[in-house]
Amino acid sequence: MRSAARVLLPLAAGLSAALAAGLVPAPAAASVSSASPVASVASVVSVASVVSVVSAASVAETWRWGPTASSDTKGWANGYVRPGSSGLRIVGDLYDAGGARTCSWVKIKWLTDRGKYRTATYRNCSQSTPRTFTVNAGYMLLAKAMVCRGGTTRITGKCSRWERVWTQGG
Repeated sequence: MRSAARVLLPLAAGLSAALAAGLVPAPAAASVSSASPVASVASVVSVASVVSVVSAASVAETWRWGPTASSDTKGWANGYVRPGSSGLRIVGDLYDAGGARTCSWVKIKWLTDRGKYRTATYRNCSQSTPRTFTVNAGYMLLAKAMVCRGGTTRITGKCSRWERVWTQGG
């Protein structure tokens, strides 16, 4: 019986946190206080599922950005920023709707926690499929993206303005 109390105490704390956040309706909380053993087992299962939902929601934070289009609107990009194993990861898709021998480019610029700017550039020359890109930015303070048009080797112009992708603190 003591081990059951040890299991229920952290789960009850998780349920009270979920109730405070408004994630669980009140009738589910009423079933926790019932005295029958079958109801207490059911309440433990419902409390465990609530705790796993609360912890999964706090772990998987995602910040969406875009779409950002080039000035001629023939290239655009969008994506999200998500925590990775060592800092933040910028993931996105680059689309190209241009003509023959033209490409869309996306340039990502981020400020590291040590005060240095880093950049990454990706291109897509395929008009039929988007190109997915990933930037492991680490611990950063802000990130910006710009979409341009160009050839197969370099950016030639028709760029968008720098769009803020992510900023520490909002």
